[in-house]
Amino acid sequence: MIPAAFDYERAESVEQAVSLLSQHGEDAKVIAGGHSLLPLMKLRLARPSVLVDIDRLSDLEYVREDGDRLEIGALTRLGDLVDDGTLKAGNGLIAHAAEGVGDPQVRHRATIGGSVAHGDPAGDLPTVLLTLDTEFVARGPSGERTIPSGSFFTGLFETALMPDEVLTAIRVPKLNGAGWSYQKFHRRAIDWAIVGVAAVVERSDGAGIGSARVGLTNMALTPMRASAVEEALGGSDGSADSLRAAAEHAPEGTSPPSDTNGSAEYRRELSKVLVRRALEEAVGT
Repeated sequence: MIPAAFDYERAESVEQAVSLLSQHGEDAKVIAGGHSLLPLMKLRLARPSVLVDIDRLSDLEYVREDGDRLEIGALTRLGDLVDDGTLKAGNGLIAHAAEGVGDPQVRHRATIGGSVAHGDPAGDLPTVLLTLDTEFVARGPSGERTIPSGSFFTGLFETALMPDEVLTAIRVPKLNGAGWSYQKFHRRAIDWAIVGVAAVVERSDGAGIGSARVGLTNMALTPMRASAVEEALGGSDGSADSLRAAAEHAPEGTSPPSDTNGSAEYRRELSKVLVRRALEEAVGT
């Protein structure tokens, strides 16, 4: 299909992008790689009156260390994340998840910021970043603010970003030896996840589990944490039986969709399997 008519503006700086968004109001949308917004526009599920193009803001394309964290520029391409040595060394989970998005052509154009700002509950990176307790940096007319990942995703294709704000950076912790995994079930390699699971596990001083963070993809209107699984893992010995028992809690608090890829009940059962696999890989059993 053909998108509805729209005007086009190209921003030469973040400040100009913010100014254009403020000028045109809620009907304006930011576009960079376009792999999230354009499909919705073609289906006329999104009908912005103005597109503000920030694709040429090269100063938002980077990965750099920031103490015990890494900072990723919002316009960093997914393909660049896959190959970035700093990211692989500090937080290999993000590089791994990025490699599973679409195909090489998609990863060559798509940006991590676009994936996040789109707020798709079937997206891999929003779930991974939620699991990592990420901070999102946004700039608007009043300056810069930081939004914790726990309050960033607010609804279906909705985030805490204001209409006149631009997402500029993403700050993630270094994993420092913690085990991690991202398990994704889909029909074809280029498809969205029917269900996905991110897990980050830190060992205690003994043989048990010190802390665990588990996130779910496509199990609600937003990416979500599997809080019941995390609670069940607290203080566990990390054995295969304990991981299997914790995974049984995966569907608790979820509201998965039913569609042509699977019913809600199918997704609930699938989430148990994928959580178990993710935990086993993260723990190393």
